[in-house]
Amino acid sequence: MKLFNKLSMGIFIMLAFVSVNLTRAQELALINNASSLKVLGTSNIHDWEVNAESQSGKIKFSDIENGKIEDLTITIKVEGLKSGKSGMDKNTYKALKSKNSKDILFQLTKVESLDAKGNGVFDIKSKGDLTIAGTKKSIALNFKLSIMDSTATLIGEKQIKMTDFKVDPPTALLGTITTGEDVTIKFKTKFK
Repeated sequence: MKLFNKLSMGIFIMLAFVSVNLTRAQELALINNASSLKVLGTSNIHDWEVNAESQSGKIKFSDIENGKIEDLTITIKVEGLKSGKSGMDKNTYKALKSKNSKDILFQLTKVESLDAKGNGVFDIKSKGDLTIAGTKKSIALNFKLSIMDSTATLIGEKQIKMTDFKVDPPTALLGTITTGEDVTIKFKTKFK
C-alpha cells in the first residue's frame, strides 16, 4: 500500500509539473482575419494607404504569463497588399519585386527589454530581421504585447525608408505622380 501511495504521489507531482510548464510555454498562430497591418505613405498628390489582406506567422513563449517571447515570425504576401486601386496595386507589386520576392518577412532576433505594465500588458523593445523585396535588414521594433485568454495581441508602428530595402518608390502616370521614400507600418496582430 505504501508503494502504491508513493507511486501515486510521484505521478501526481509529475503531472502537476508538466501542466505548469504547458501553461507557461506556448506557441500561438497568427489569426489573419483578426489582424491588421497598414502601410501609410505620401505622394506629391495625396497620402496613400495599403492594407495587408494575407498574413501568417507564429509567436512562441517560453513563459506566456510573464510575456517572455522565444520566437516570433510574421509573413505578409506582397500581392495580398491592397489599396482599393488596381493601378496602384500593380505599381506596388512591381516596386516590391513580387515576381521574385513573394513575401515580406519579419523574424525576431532578440528581445532587448520587457516592461510589465500589469494585467497581461507588456512594453517590448526588440530587434529583428525584416526582409522586403529580397533585401534583409536588422531593425529595432517596439510594440505593446497584451495577453488575455490564450490570445496574444501585438500593437505598434514602425517607420522605414523603402530605399533601405533597395525599393524604388513607386511612380505613376509617366512619373508625374511620385511617392515619398518613407512609409509607416501600423499593425495590430493577433495570435491564438
